[in-house]
Amino acid sequence: MVMSLLELIDSPAELKKLSISQLELLAQEIREKIITTVLKNGGHLASPLGVVELTLALHYVFDIRKDIIIWDVGHQAYAHKILTGRNKNFHTLRKKGGIGGYPSRDESPFDYFGTGHSSTSISAALGMAVARDLNREKHNVVAVIGDGAMTGGMAMEALNHAGHLGIRMIVVLNDNEMSIGPNTGALAKYFNKLITAYYYKRAKEDVGSFVKRIVGEKVTRTIQDLEKSVKAFITKGSLFQDLGFNYIGPVDGHDLPLLIECFERLKFFNEPVLFHCKTEKGKGYKEAELDPQKYHGISPSQFKEKDKEGESLPAHENGNAHSRTFTDYFSEEICKLGEEDHRIVAITAAMPVGTGLIEFSKKFPDRYFDVGICEQHAVTFAGGLSAQGYKPVVAIYSTFLQRAYDQIIHDICLQKLPVIFAIDRAGLVGEDGATHMGTFDISYLRAIPNLAICTPRDGEDLKLLLKFALSRNHPIAIRYPKCPAPTICPVENRNIAGADILMDGEDAYIIAIGPLVKPSLEVAQQLNMIGFSVGVIDARWIKPLDSALLSSISTPLIFTVEENTLEGGFGSAVLEFYNENTDYIHNYPKIIRIGISNPFCQHASRAEQLEMAGLTYQKLNMKIESELKKLRENNHCLEQQIYITSCKNNKVCDNLFIPKIQE
Repeated sequence: MVMSLLELIDSPAELKKLSISQLELLAQEIREKIITTVLKNGGHLASPLGVVELTLALHYVFDIRKDIIIWDVGHQAYAHKILTGRNKNFHTLRKKGGIGGYPSRDESPFDYFGTGHSSTSISAALGMAVARDLNREKHNVVAVIGDGAMTGGMAMEALNHAGHLGIRMIVVLNDNEMSIGPNTGALAKYFNKLITAYYYKRAKEDVGSFVKRIVGEKVTRTIQDLEKSVKAFITKGSLFQDLGFNYIGPVDGHDLPLLIECFERLKFFNEPVLFHCKTEKGKGYKEAELDPQKYHGISPSQFKEKDKEGESLPAHENGNAHSRTFTDYFSEEICKLGEEDHRIVAITAAMPVGTGLIEFSKKFPDRYFDVGICEQHAVTFAGGLSAQGYKPVVAIYSTFLQRAYDQIIHDICLQKLPVIFAIDRAGLVGEDGATHMGTFDISYLRAIPNLAICTPRDGEDLKLLLKFALSRNHPIAIRYPKCPAPTICPVENRNIAGADILMDGEDAYIIAIGPLVKPSLEVAQQLNMIGFSVGVIDARWIKPLDSALLSSISTPLIFTVEENTLEGGFGSAVLEFYNENTDYIHNYPKIIRIGISNPFCQHASRAEQLEMAGLTYQKLNMKIESELKKLRENNHCLEQQIYITSCKNNKVCDNLFIPKIQE
């Protein structure tokens, strides 16, 4: 059996022993490895396939043992992982205990900076380049950033600072004309112009040769400015030069010999360089090339074996072709409400498919806005629309909304503007791992005045809450997870403005939010079968709480159940409520909070993460039954103590054994 080239590569150092033709064969093997693994495990497909040659060239020219390479967002770093000692374990990609889907400093010393959110690479690389110079070291620092990430304000801020410092570093612009969906905005159009700037490339060579022929190597500052001005006249490519970068490109990002030659020259530049590569998203996999948006990221087993024509066959999650997610319900309802009210507008930050707004964009293109990877702008933009009488719905993942925290406070809530935040991927998100967890939004939003927060227990609840929120005159956040939406209890008679008592109880109440209402009901039913009396409340509203209902509870125990970090979460809100109202709540219950104690949860399936967090039916049942047994035992001991004390007072049964009351 002939050993593959990939099996011979234990580290990037091995690459330097290969010829260019061998490197091109290796690129094919890496693509096959990525395709096979991602179709089985799920993960990002189009992005990593587009940068295989670029990754090989970087590792061929630079020495990863000392040179620093930082991948923006990080979902294009699969080839980097394969080449840096993780090839043998690559089959564990995004599996519990396996390789993560993004670069992580905990996973490999060659992942120099952890990434998962967009537009961070240039800032981090600049910091590392400054540290290098302060330490009087000589290694190279390279940031690889996509054209979609380059539209983020943070990337432009970093370019501005790097150009000002004039520091030695390389920014590789991986231009595939897309982020997740097609790029939007003036910067995207600017990059597209650069791609077709053949005359600029030719003129750049001609101008340089012309200047050197006139003045030789002793080029004065005046002549350099003249050269720059002539280039700027020919094309719009002066943006990066005006920011202080040497701009080179665009070049074919799949031409290995050219990439290697360019990097060999660039590593000796003593000023900041922006190297512009044109790549094809999904390169090497026909379906991904034709529809890179669909194949940006796929779920585990979303695609089965190929049919006779070689096309991938879709597989339905959990084997259920009719599973509808919370996002599906949101998408359906906002389109319906958009038909009824022309003032409703929808805003997303480069996530039209993931947030469910793609259908709205087709039906109401004039009222749909994709602002690019600019969450801060999305929120303040919504504020401007709201101030003029429109009803903006901002659909952003929980993890990305964190980036707009100041705008939520300063631009929306301070002014009490009625903006609706549709927070997708709230709670545990599965294989995307720690960088994408939506386990903080209750905590970081609960402190903001004038903002109401709710979470639907099922799809019908989400539709009702969206309609209700759009009828209010203040900002409201609706948070919901990445999972199929259950149907919990009949649609009728829902107290959409408050909480619902779904089961009555005398020993305890479980107060749950979101889809965790379902396992809470199952736990209560099971415990009631073995002699306990446990009720269930769907709180629905995290802020404000249903104070009237909470004040009426007379059980000695309350369990709060949430898919959020315990610090500052829903359980904390309930604790604060009882603490602040002790004067008129006479039977103060013991409150036991159940939630996520490790919000930086590592990648695994969502079901596995729920298990690890103790939020499955089985784990909830064990926890709650244990606490109820403790309560019953303590009550029994207390009754015995009272009885024996009474007997002693009456000079009866002095020799009775008095059991110790458990704390």
